[in-house]
Amino acid sequence: MLLSLFGAVESGIIYAIMALGVYLSFRVLDFPDLTVDGSFVTGAGVAAISIVNGVPPVMATLLGAIIGFMAGCITGVLHTKGRINALLSGILMMIALYSINLRIMGQPTVSMLNEITLFKQLESIWASTGIDSFLNSILITFGADRLPTTWVIVILMFIVTLAIKFLTDYFMKTEVGLALRATGDNQRMIRSLSGNTDFLIIVGIGISNGLVALSGALIAQHGGFANVNMGIGMIVIGLASVIIGEALFGKRTIAIATLAVIGGAIVYRIVVALSLRVDFLESGDMKFITAILVIAALVAPRVLQARKERKRRLQKRAAINKVGEV
Repeated sequence: MLLSLFGAVESGIIYAIMALGVYLSFRVLDFPDLTVDGSFVTGAGVAAISIVNGVPPVMATLLGAIIGFMAGCITGVLHTKGRINALLSGILMMIALYSINLRIMGQPTVSMLNEITLFKQLESIWASTGIDSFLNSILITFGADRLPTTWVIVILMFIVTLAIKFLTDYFMKTEVGLALRATGDNQRMIRSLSGNTDFLIIVGIGISNGLVALSGALIAQHGGFANVNMGIGMIVIGLASVIIGEALFGKRTIAIATLAVIGGAIVYRIVVALSLRVDFLESGDMKFITAILVIAALVAPRVLQARKERKRRLQKRAAINKVGEV
């Protein structure tokens, strides 16, 4: 039970980077970008094939993010310059990326089990410090269980995810970031102020898919393989993380909203892990569980708000009646 929860938190932190990318496109730019399902695999495939061919893991990961950024920019160009509907441009790019990803990888699945990945490097560096053995000896002395071998990965990825979160917050406060937010709110107003909304949309969708591809590259190295179908339904997972996070933690400011997205991604993975421990549910039911979670996250706040409004009306009516009696 504890190990499954630990694994859920571990993967949730990595998926949170993807959720931040989805947040930028769907919430900030109000752009329904379905490129995510393809760019996630692009990041994973580029990183995997690069590592297999001897490229250092850090460079391979960054290369995957850059190619994902370029894919997002193409989606933005299709929408802004080609005048294609936002939803359709994302679908077209997602379809095109399936074949492109297969070309990049050369085969449906690329294994990295025998390769040196970023996580293996981090684990070996940490093991060389001797701190892991020291902490485990203390825990064993007090009768506690040993730390999971990947606990340092959780801490390091948490730091990386928080760094990306703070960079996103800072970017949203810059002149370009403010213009990006304003474009999502009202494009006509930005055009009337001589703002280049086409450029802002292209850059925004590019950054969004760059983060998604970065997450894909890390997930591939975490799992030890990249598969051409691993991105199916990724947009739903990203939306679930955003919606759950906003429902649980709020979205009053950009800083709170991005932190809520990270929390939502972790909560989502934990709920899925707990759900799969139920006897009648199987791993194939994961998409169904995701749909139920999204529905609950969307409906629950509205139901609670409706109850509050009803209670407020009843209290107001009771106060009016009381005054009338007097």
